[in-house]
Amino acid sequence: MEIVIFIVILGLIFDYTNGFHDAANVVSTVIATRALAPLSAIVMAGVLNFIGATQISGVAQTIATGLVDSQGATQLVVLCAVVGAIAWNLITWYYGIPSSSSYALIGGLVGASWMHLGIDTILWSNITKKVFIPMICSPLIGFFIGWVIMKILFIYIRKNPSAKDLAIFRHLQIGSACFVALSHGLNDAQKSMGIITLGLFTAGYLDTTTIPLWVILACALVMGIGTASGGFRIIKTMGFSITKIDSVQGFAAEASASAVILTASFLGMPVSSTHVIAGGITGVGTAKGTDAVHWKTTHKLLLAWVVTLPGSALVSALAYVILQSMM
Repeated sequence: MEIVIFIVILGLIFDYTNGFHDAANVVSTVIATRALAPLSAIVMAGVLNFIGATQISGVAQTIATGLVDSQGATQLVVLCAVVGAIAWNLITWYYGIPSSSSYALIGGLVGASWMHLGIDTILWSNITKKVFIPMICSPLIGFFIGWVIMKILFIYIRKNPSAKDLAIFRHLQIGSACFVALSHGLNDAQKSMGIITLGLFTAGYLDTTTIPLWVILACALVMGIGTASGGFRIIKTMGFSITKIDSVQGFAAEASASAVILTASFLGMPVSSTHVIAGGITGVGTAKGTDAVHWKTTHKLLLAWVVTLPGSALVSALAYVILQSMM
């Protein structure tokens, strides 16, 4: 009884850390271009994250049943997966590193499951299709779409020199930021729903891995609150450190990110909004020229991209060993 309560509480805490860690990236560009004041942007993101989180996609089921053998999972496995993900989120948030909460949770689940029953409990085919391929492709696609949109806008602005000064781009960027916030809730909050549902299933409180309504509403609410709490350390990295952007470039980056995240959500792929948005911002910056991008920051992002899965898996595996020895 006590373990499943801890799973639910820690699952919601993870959802909260996801809110101020990942969702801060949603508003980074709209704050950097001054299209919205920081407080207005954070509140907007919090509300739309809540709305997006209430719309079920296939991501929650992927987390609950598609990555490890749910029949072989235990409450301790799920608990350690969440502990590993939360620890990784807090470490990277403290150092201002925009790593992925999504891959931290996936890595945590894989690490704890591996320690419990070995490598055979991991559904490697699904991991490859639903995690590895999207992990590699989504930021690259975000980069490409951002680059293409920006090149098209450059052509338009050259033919219409006064267009850049028009307020329409500021309004367009606010609209695209809303779509990013909505898509973030649709993808990221689903992961917490999936892990809590898996915990309830392993504890025998659910006969199937169908997501209960109260889990949906609780995760949506906590995600919104976490977003409204802000994450200004990472906003600085994403909005100011990759490249200098204005409203035109902010719109292009957000449009590319929302397109990729929404598509992945409907395909049941738990992608990293952090890396997709970073890819879009980098693509937009590269469209101006390679000198416009601060490549030292992108190398930092790339490092976080590479180490998050194994790092969180290691933390959750250690948590499993420690907790197992105490039981």
